[in-house]
Order: sequence, then C-alpha cells, then structure tokens
Amino acid sequence: MLSNPDITPQAHDHQSREAKRVTTIGAWLDATLSAVKVIVGLLVGSAALVADGIHSLSDLITDGFVFAAIHYGRQGPDKDHHYGHGRIETLTTLLLGSVLIFVAGGIAWSSIERLFSGTHINAPGFAAIGITLAALLSKEWIYRYTMKVAQRVQSKLLEANAWHSRSDALSTAVVLVALVGAQFGFGWLDAVAAIIVGLLVGKVGWDLLWESARELVDTALPTDAQQQMHEVACTVPGVDSVHDLRTRQSAGWAMVDLHIVVGPKVSVSEAHEIGNEVSRRLRHQFPALTDVIFHIDPEDDAGQGDPSRLPGLPLRPEVEAALNERWYKHPVWRTLTDLQLHYLDGKISVSLVVGGTVQQPPQCLASQLKAMASDIEWLGNVEILFITRAASNAPFQQR
Repeated sequence: MLSNPDITPQAHDHQSREAKRVTTIGAWLDATLSAVKVIVGLLVGSAALVADGIHSLSDLITDGFVFAAIHYGRQGPDKDHHYGHGRIETLTTLLLGSVLIFVAGGIAWSSIERLFSGTHINAPGFAAIGITLAALLSKEWIYRYTMKVAQRVQSKLLEANAWHSRSDALSTAVVLVALVGAQFGFGWLDAVAAIIVGLLVGKVGWDLLWESARELVDTALPTDAQQQMHEVACTVPGVDSVHDLRTRQSAGWAMVDLHIVVGPKVSVSEAHEIGNEVSRRLRHQFPALTDVIFHIDPEDDAGQGDPSRLPGLPLRPEVEAALNERWYKHPVWRTLTDLQLHYLDGKISVSLVVGGTVQQPPQCLASQLKAMASDIEWLGNVEILFITRAASNAPFQQR
C-alpha cells in the first residue's frame, strides 16, 4: 500500500500473468490433494483426513476466486459500473466465507458425535501417514512460493491466499499427529483432530466474512495511512491545508476524497491544477488507489457540514443586477471591464477591474461604492483595480 515506484502498463501485465500462474499451480495442487485426502480418508476410516481434504477443497475454491478476481477485478468502470467491479469480488468473498462456516459446523458436529459415541478407529496404515506428510510439505511449498510472488507483485489478495494455504498446512500437521496416534492405538485423536480442523476452516470463513463486511460498510483505511495521505497532499505547492479526507476500500483497492484549501483569489485553472498534482502524488505514493476525488476550497470550512444543506449566496446574474441597480451612475461602474467575485466568510467580496483614469484614490472609490450598497447583506469587501485603456478588455456587458 505504501510502495513508491510507478507501475508501467507492461509491468502491470507481467504481474497479472505471474499472479495467475502461481494461482493456477496452487489450484492444481489443491485439487489433487483434496481428492487424495478424501479418498484415502474414506478408505482408512479417518474423519480427520476427510475433514482435511474438505479444507483443501476450500483452498481450491479460494484459488478460483483469486483467479477470477485477478482477471475481472482489474477491469475498469463501464456504463453499468461507474466505480469498477470491486464489489463483485467482495460479495463473492462474503458468500465463500458463509459456505466455509457452514462446512466447518458440519465437520465439527459429526466429529463430536463420533468422539462421544466411542466409534472404533482402525489404524490408518503408514501409506496414509506418508500421503499426509507429502501433503504437508507440498502445502508449505505453495505457501512460500505464493508469498514470494505476492511480495514481488505487491498483491494483498495473493498474500491472503498464501496464508490460506498456510492454514491448510497447519491443519494437515494436526491430522498427521492424529494419524500417527491412531496407528499406535490412540484412535480418539482422529476425532479430536477433525474438530480442530473444523475450527480452522470456520476461522478462515469468519475472517473472509469479517473483511468483506468491513468493505461493504466502507471501512476507512488505517489511521497511519490516512495521515500519510494528508502529509503528501500538504507538500504540494499552493496547498494551504487539507481537511475532510475520507477513504474507503473495495476488493484490495482504495479510494480517497479530500478538500484542498488554496489561496482565495487564485484562478480556477490554477486551483484545479494544484488539485491534479495532489492526485498525481497520492497515486504515486499509494499505487492501490483507484479513485482520487478532490474538492477545492478558497478557505478552511472544516466541520461546517455539507454546504448544499446550508443557505446559499446569490450567483453572478443576481449579483450583477443588484450592483448595477445601485452603482449604474457611478463613473467606476461605467468604465468596468471585468467583475471578479470572491465567496469568502459567508459574503461576496467584489473586485472591479476598470479602465481609464479616475482622479480619486481606489480606496476612496471603493468606500463610496460600499456605502451606496450598504443595504446588501451579502456584500463583503469592495476592491478596485485600474488598468490602462490599451490593456483593457472589451467593455463590460451586463448579463
């Protein structure tokens, strides 16, 4: 999440292929192990080995989910999904977690019944023990391989899948102990091991449910990540401060929106480019960002609430009409070439750009205009800026 280098399209495609390759290898391994464990477990009468085979099947399902997420989850927005397809991955994870918890409950319940019923457990044989040992070593290998690729391509999804493989390796280790115990007359260990495996499967399911539920309710990024984003935004020249920074997550990606305070009288285009630079730097520092939405503020209005729910100030047509009604006889208004409006501190400050020569100082003229419009509640400061006739624009047109 905090890596720095830019990722070129070629590198992005290479990473996707590498992630798909390791996921495909893991899927074939999980499919083979699941079939072998279940078949051998049924043949030797080991509930623990059958349960572990079902756990491997859960890894196979997760592999399919990860593969689909790599392929579809990186597709951009379309006409029906303006924010991308990340929620599809989240909903699939939610379903997968629910299924795993259901399976875990069935494994644990049947194993508890078997434990208290005193069902005799036959010795599984050294062949079953050898198969379980091979499964343990192969799952540990795929964990290390997947984790190595996940770190290289910077994929949290692959990293989570690697840990899922590690949980299967741990459950297989428990089953191995149970099989060895059953081989030497401690058959009850098999049922206990099956219960433990069921709990491990349930733990994986609960983790998937919890993480997907957090995404569905738009849980924010960790506080330290938000603070780093705030600091990055504040380093951009022209940014006075940043507030109302909000984040949310979707399928391993992140989105942020923030308010950027700039100088109150900078041009719209300059303020917009300042915001674009903030967006570029955030994306550079946080490659997992898919959306950066910024709002430009001419003053810090943090904590004042949604401005759309507050009373508004008049826009230019109404402002010009009101000022023209009061100032149309004044010489300054007659030589007006441009009218700049600044919405600050709950009022509208006006800057009049005029051509020609006026004998009185600008401050005196501004005071006169201010007095002539003293009945206007929303009028703030009045400022007069002179330009020479040669440099002036076309005469100001009343709208």
